Amino acid sequence: MMRQQPRRLAVMILDRIDASGAFAEPLLDRALSRWRDGDPRDRALVTELVYGTLRMRGFLDWVLGQFLRQDLAPAETSLRNILRAALYQIFYTERIPPYAVVNEAVALARALRPGREALVNAVLRGVLRRRDRLPYPERHEDLPGYIAVLHSHPLWLVERWLRQWGPEETLALCRANNTVPEAVLRVNRLQTSGEKVIEALAREGVVAEKARYAPEGLVVRSAGKLLRDTLPYRRGDFQVQDEASQLIARLLHPAGGETVLDLCAGIGGKATHLAELTGNRGRIVAVDRLASKIKQLHGLAARLGISAISAIVADATRPLRDIPPGSCDRVLLDAPCSGLGTLRRCPEIKWRLTTAGLARHAALQKILLARASECVKPGGRLVYSTCSVMAEENEDVVRAFLEERRDFRGIPAEAPAAELVDNDGCLRTFPHRHGVDGFFGAVLEKKTGTE
Repeated sequence: MMRQQPRRLAVMILDRIDASGAFAEPLLDRALSRWRDGDPRDRALVTELVYGTLRMRGFLDWVLGQFLRQDLAPAETSLRNILRAALYQIFYTERIPPYAVVNEAVALARALRPGREALVNAVLRGVLRRRDRLPYPERHEDLPGYIAVLHSHPLWLVERWLRQWGPEETLALCRANNTVPEAVLRVNRLQTSGEKVIEALAREGVVAEKARYAPEGLVVRSAGKLLRDTLPYRRGDFQVQDEASQLIARLLHPAGGETVLDLCAGIGGKATHLAELTGNRGRIVAVDRLASKIKQLHGLAARLGISAISAIVADATRPLRDIPPGSCDRVLLDAPCSGLGTLRRCPEIKWRLTTAGLARHAALQKILLARASECVKPGGRLVYSTCSVMAEENEDVVRAFLEERRDFRGIPAEAPAAELVDNDGCLRTFPHRHGVDGFFGAVLEKKTGTE
């Protein structure tokens, strides 16, 4: 049995997310790894409460606003998350009786916020009495407000998407963002095949099948244990990576013997994929400004049996002393971005991002793209990618670059299906259209001196 009640642990994780700006996935992973032998139902409840509360936070806060006489003070983080988690259970779960939800929330408030249990009891019982008579925004009178509340997205973002795509696409995207994504694996073809991994996982109670688009992808349909506890994971047969993300490295078409640069490598998901695509025979240079991420990259490469990667800690917004200009056959810039294509997996993003933050991302992306272009050989290929669905981070950045840099041209992206390529020849994926994360990938080629 878990040492802490699932609801208490969920609230504590939500508090950490709010207080530190951390992401839910590593906090949950760290917390649940301590109770691998505990009741799977407890682990599942903690996971659902954390992610469900984050996904539906906009709706839950709107409901709270109908019952609180005044907004809670910023210091009342735990109280707010106790109420949010309880409201999530009342509105979005069926197996937990409402009276039990209220009793648990009151007990939790008594433990974490003594003296505030009466408020929790009054608010939640008021919700139970009026839940079927709440004054939701009307779709035909206030479409942005309707989508923002009922589908739990920031109003400014809904308004922007409505201008960009219209009502039906915006509604479909917001609905998809609130769904629970399946885990997707990237098979390490340096040492195995998809069929062998499917068979090996099945022996450990994990059901997986071939992904729709990514050649190395497997979608996990059900799992009786944590993926990291399986033998195939420990021996490096696969890496967890969304299907759309797996398509990015392939846009470079790297070959053995080439010098390939991953300019914002992070923990190495795409760098290791590039090494696998070259048969571990290329020279993959991975750059990131954080030493902690480079350390994780080394660990990932070791688990996957990859030796072709050399990693550098460096700030890619500045000249790179270890990479001479024009020395790379292939360059990947998977740029830091808003992450708005990954809201199914990282719902906390939508409550942190602002219009000013979006503008800062775009400004940084333009700087990084200029730096990346300096490293490309004549005739070489540069891929600019993001996990965002926003035009200002994607096509606007590429368009501005090509208008300034006449020595580069855009070439059509090669994707496994025609519906993944937009009218400009760029890779574009969306959760509501393709069932994968929202990614963008533009392929740019540096002209030779004779052109």
